[in-house]
Amino acid sequence: MKTSLKRLVVDSATDWLYVGIFEGDKALITHYEQGKNNHSVTLMPTVEKLFKEVNLDVIHIDELIVGIGPGSYTGVRIGVVVMKMFAWTLNKPLYTVSSLALLASSFTSNGLVMPSIDARRGNAFLGIYDKEGQQLTLRHAEKHMALKDALNDYPKAHHVTQGEPSLPVILHSNVLVKVDDVHLVAPVYLRQTEAERNLS
Repeated sequence: MKTSLKRLVVDSATDWLYVGIFEGDKALITHYEQGKNNHSVTLMPTVEKLFKEVNLDVIHIDELIVGIGPGSYTGVRIGVVVMKMFAWTLNKPLYTVSSLALLASSFTSNGLVMPSIDARRGNAFLGIYDKEGQQLTLRHAEKHMALKDALNDYPKAHHVTQGEPSLPVILHSNVLVKVDDVHLVAPVYLRQTEAERNLS
């Protein structure tokens, strides 16, 4: 890992919008704020504001990292679209990461952690990770299921529903996927859309 690499990290899959500009794994500036179903409106102005505050331009970024869900349909899409645009127009490497892994990385202790994102009607998108120091390991596949069932199935897992991601943890874990073809990057939903259900 080159310590001098400048990175832009974006995750818009949850109610909380996350944008961070890093040099190596050190934060130059981050933004983590609960939205009002308006990430599509606030993401780009937030990115522009942060770059201005650290006196950088997006052209100075060496790598891009984007959370690809699961989460809100609109939220996931806007983050993915913006980061694909940056990667394509600037010819910069793009990495994807589960939004649940980003959420799990916020857990500051060691042990099993269950990050979950509300999927409404008592359901959640969730996964089971093992956190050891600055490393995350996925223990049970991410899925869409009833939250109460997950809490019963994994009573020893620490349940995390919000928290600012830790880039050092993400960089030290095997959770990043380098994108070979930017045009093929797609959000991960873990469930069918209503239109898809109606067609089936």
